[in-house]
Amino acid sequence: MSEIPLVPAHWRFPAHPASVRRARHVVTESLPDALRPQLGYELGLLTSELLTNAIRHGACGEDGDLVELVLWPADGHYWLAVSDSGTGKPELAHPGVDSESGRGLILVEGLATAWTVRPRPTRGTSVIAGLSFHQGG
Repeated sequence: MSEIPLVPAHWRFPAHPASVRRARHVVTESLPDALRPQLGYELGLLTSELLTNAIRHGACGEDGDLVELVLWPADGHYWLAVSDSGTGKPELAHPGVDSESGRGLILVEGLATAWTVRPRPTRGTSVIAGLSFHQGG
């Protein structure tokens, strides 16, 4: 019999900056205890960057607008998808040394084993990033 995969963890948060801290906490806490030392900090940082970008650039700004997070293990990675209602496609920027923003996806590029941007089937965009992990420590 095939091994049954874990059900992905799924959350929705208001598209508001106050949601970033809460999201980082719930995502990190959802990791198995044995993997928190290995993945907790980097996964928290990915959550912060991707959720902040979704709120700033992807959410429509309407009351009740939500951003969605899904976390699941597969193929030796923990995958995080952050989705918003926007139609834009996030791209790596190359900000100048004096720029005060624009470095979020550069950080994602450096942290994640792999990442991509995908349109959602109905409306919106998802940014998906994976961190590799090693079973048993």
